[in-house]
Amino acid sequence: MKNKSSKEVIIIGAGPGGLASAILLASAGVKVKIVERLPIIGGRTSSIEAEGYKFDLGPTFFLYPRVLDEVFQAAGTSLKREVELIKLDPQYRIQFGAGGKLDCTPNVAEMERQIASVAPRDAGSFRKFLIENRTKLELMQPCLENPFLGWQDILNVRLLKMLPMLRPHQSVDQYLKRFFSDERIRLAFSFQSKYLGMSPFRCPSLFSILSFLEYEYGVFHPVGGCAAVTQAMARVAEELGVEIRLNEPVTEMLFAGKRAIGVRTPSGTHRADSVVVNADFARAMERIVPDHLRRRWTNAKIARKKFSCSTFMMYLGIEGRFDLPHHTIHIAKNYAQNLDEIENQHVLSEDPSFYVQNACVSDPSLAPRDHSTLYLLAPVTHQHPNVDWGKEKKRFRDLLLNKIGQAGYEGVESRIRYERIITPAEWDNTYEIYRGATFNLAHSLDQMLHLRPQNRFEDLEGVYLVGGGTHPGSGLPVIFESARISSRLLLEDLGVDHQIEVGTSQNAVGTERAGLYETVG
Repeated sequence: MKNKSSKEVIIIGAGPGGLASAILLASAGVKVKIVERLPIIGGRTSSIEAEGYKFDLGPTFFLYPRVLDEVFQAAGTSLKREVELIKLDPQYRIQFGAGGKLDCTPNVAEMERQIASVAPRDAGSFRKFLIENRTKLELMQPCLENPFLGWQDILNVRLLKMLPMLRPHQSVDQYLKRFFSDERIRLAFSFQSKYLGMSPFRCPSLFSILSFLEYEYGVFHPVGGCAAVTQAMARVAEELGVEIRLNEPVTEMLFAGKRAIGVRTPSGTHRADSVVVNADFARAMERIVPDHLRRRWTNAKIARKKFSCSTFMMYLGIEGRFDLPHHTIHIAKNYAQNLDEIENQHVLSEDPSFYVQNACVSDPSLAPRDHSTLYLLAPVTHQHPNVDWGKEKKRFRDLLLNKIGQAGYEGVESRIRYERIITPAEWDNTYEIYRGATFNLAHSLDQMLHLRPQNRFEDLEGVYLVGGGTHPGSGLPVIFESARISSRLLLEDLGVDHQIEVGTSQNAVGTERAGLYETVG
C-alpha cells in the first residue's frame, strides 16, 4: 500500500462494487469509509443464514476470477489466498421443456458429444463458436476495461474496426444462428443473457461472450457461497484501514453547489473529497440526490428508461440430499412466450423457466448433516400493476414447487424444514431496488457504454458510480471492472498516484488453466 493521502472518500453501499473500490482506493493511500444501510456486508451478494442453513441471497455463479484476483493483488494478496474456489464439472445441467438435456462441461470433446445427443448437426460448431468468441473477447476487453464518457470514446478507430465482429445490430439469438440450427442449442448458449436481466432475442449479440467465458475459464463455486467472496473482500479492506459502518443508511448526499462534499446518516454528517455510489443507481438518485441537481438523470427521465426483469426467489432448507447437479437451468417449453410474458405483457407465466441450485452436492458446509439447501429462482416481471404479489405470492410458490419435479426434485414440499421467499415487491421495498429490477437498467444498445450512467457521474461533481447500473454493466466480473474504472478516474481527479492498470495480468487465468483449483463433478 502507498503512503497515506490526505484525501477522504465515502462509499455508499458495501456491495461487491463498493468493496472492490474500497480495496483499490485504500491501496492507493486514500482514507475510505463505507456506509451500508443493511446490518450485513455484500448487498445482493450477501447470505441468508437461518436454522443451520446458509444461502446466497443473489449471485450463485462465480465466473472469470481474473478481475477480482487483480483487485486483491493491488492489496498485496490474491483471490486464491482469500477464497477457496471449486471448479464445477459439469458446470450446470440445462433441461429443455421442449425435450432433451445437456450436462454442460468445459471438456470440448465431451461437450460436443452432449450437443450431438440433442442436435447432431450442431455438434461440430461448438469449437467454431469458441474460436470466434475468443477473438471477440480480446477485441471487447478495451470496452469493458475503460470508461465511456461521450461519443468521442465510441468513434475511435479501434472500436469502429471491431464492429464487423461485434455485430451490434444483431441479438444474441440471431448471432448464434451462424453456429447452431437447433433452437435448444442456441438457448444453451444464450440463456446467460438473463445474467443481464434480458431476453436473448433482444440482448445485443456482443454478449455471446458470457457463455464463452464459462467454457473458457470455468464456472466456480466459492466454498461458503458467493457471499464468502464479499466477506473476504471486506476483511481485506479493513486490513487496509477501511472503516465499514453497518446499519448506516444515507438519508441525503451533501453538496456545495453541484459538488458532493459528503453524506448525512442517522449518526451525523460524514465529509469527503469524493463520493462513490454503490447503491442501486435509480433508487439512490431518487432517495438521496435532489432532483433539481440532475439534468440528464432526473426522476422523470429515469422513470422512462428500460429496466431489467426481476426474480422470484425461494430459499429452502431440505431434509435429505439430492444426487443432482450443483446448478440446473430448466427452460420453458415455449421460451419465447415465457420471455414475452415477462418483458412485454408483465404477467406471470403458467410454464415458467426456472433455476435450481443444489449447492450441498459440492459444499456440504451450507446445511446441517444429511440436509440440503435448495435455491430456486424464476425470472419474472419487475414491479408492474399487472401483478399483485400480495395475492400471487402463494400461488406462484405452489406452481414452482410443482414444476421443480421436472428438474428431478421429487417430493420437495414434504421435506422443507426452512423456507423464505423474496418477490419483486420485497426486492423493491426491503432491498431498495428500483421497481425490483434485480439486474438494474436493461443492457439495450441505447443504454450501454456512454449511454448508461457514467462511472464519473455526469450530472454531479465528485460523484462516481460502481455496480450494475453503470458501465460496463451487471454480473460480478463486470461489476469488479466498474470498480477499477471508477477508482482510476477518481484517483486521477484527486491527483493521487495509483497503479490501477487496465486488466493485463493473466495470473488468475494461468492458475485456472493449470488446474490448481479443485474440480468436482
